[in-house]
Amino acid sequence: MKLKKHRLKLLVQSVLSAVILFFPSLVLSQTPFYQGKTITVVQGTEAGGSSDVMTRAMLPYLKKHIPGQPTIVSEYMPGGGGIKAANHVYKNVRPDGLTIGRIGGGLVANAVLGEKGVLYDLNKLIYLGSPHSTYHWVFITRQEAGLKNLDALRSATGVRIGAQAVGHSNYFVGRLFAYLMGFKDPKFVVGYSGTELDLALVRGELDGRINNPDTLMIRNADLLAKGAIDIHAIMEVPKGLKQPGFDRLPEIEEFAKSERERRLLAMIRTFRRFGTPSILPPGTPKEQVKILREAMAKMFNDPEFQKDYKKFVGEEPTPLMPEEMERAVKELPRDPEIVDLFKKLNAAGPLPAR
Repeated sequence: MKLKKHRLKLLVQSVLSAVILFFPSLVLSQTPFYQGKTITVVQGTEAGGSSDVMTRAMLPYLKKHIPGQPTIVSEYMPGGGGIKAANHVYKNVRPDGLTIGRIGGGLVANAVLGEKGVLYDLNKLIYLGSPHSTYHWVFITRQEAGLKNLDALRSATGVRIGAQAVGHSNYFVGRLFAYLMGFKDPKFVVGYSGTELDLALVRGELDGRINNPDTLMIRNADLLAKGAIDIHAIMEVPKGLKQPGFDRLPEIEEFAKSERERRLLAMIRTFRRFGTPSILPPGTPKEQVKILREAMAKMFNDPEFQKDYKKFVGEEPTPLMPEEMERAVKELPRDPEIVDLFKKLNAAGPLPAR
C-alpha cells in the first residue's frame, strides 16, 4: 500500500513538472504587478501650468499601456525650479516603482550649473523618457528699426532686446544670440510677458527679441505677412533638425568662434532636449523599470495619445527615449569654464568678453 502511494506521488510530481516545463503560462501566470496599485506622479510645478497640461495629456495613456492599469494620481511639489521635487524623488521616495518624478527642463541644468540645494546625482537617476525634445529659437527685429541683415546688427549700437526677466530662457537666449553674432553694446530690457513683448516690438519700445518659430507663425502671422519683422538666425534643438519655412536661416553655431563656444551650445541643446523628463529613484527594481519604460514607449507610439497631446499642448510630441537620455547625460559638457560662461550670459549686466 505504501509502495503504491509512493509511486502515485512520484507520478503526480512528474506530471506537474511536465506541465510547468511545457506550459509555464498555465502554472506560473501571475497577476500583473501594477494591478490594484496606485502610482503617484510627483510634479515639480504647480497645477495648471504647461508642464501639468503635458502630464494630464500623458496619464490616461500611461495607465492604458501599463499591464494591470493602475490608478495614477498627481502630486504637486513646486520649488527651486524643480529642485525640491527632484531631491524628494532621489532621496525620500521608496524605490518600488510606485512613484514617478516629472521634473521640468531644469532637472539637468540645475545639477550641471551647481545650483544651490541640488542633492541628486544625474548619473544615478533612472530615466523613463520625455514627451518632447525639440525646440527652436529665432532672433527677430522690427522692420522699422532698419536692422535688415547681420552687418546692420553688428554696426548698430545699443540694440534693445526684450525679455521677461533676468534668468528667463528668452532672456538667456537673447543674450546668447547677441553674444555670438557680435552685437555692439546691446541693451536688455526685461519686465514683459510673452505677448507684451510682441506689443512692445510693434510700438517701437524694443528693437528685437527671440521667439519660437511656431509661436511666431501663429501669434504674429499678420506681422510676418506685412513684412514688419526681420528674421535673422535660428538655433536648432537638436542641431540639424530644420524648421519648415526657416531652413535657410543661418544656424547659431555658424557664429561660434571657438571650441569653448561650441561646447557651450552643446550644453544648452542638451538642457533643452530633456524637455520634461520622467524619472525613478535609484534602486528601483529592474522589472518595474522595464514595465514602465515599455509602457512609455507604447504611449509615445499610440496614435490616440499623439492626437490628444497635440490637442492639449498645441504641438506634436517629439519623444526622447530613456537610452538617449542616458547617453546625453554621459556626453554632457560640464567643464567649469563652460558653466562659468553660461552663468555670465544668464546674469544681469554687460555681455562677457569673447
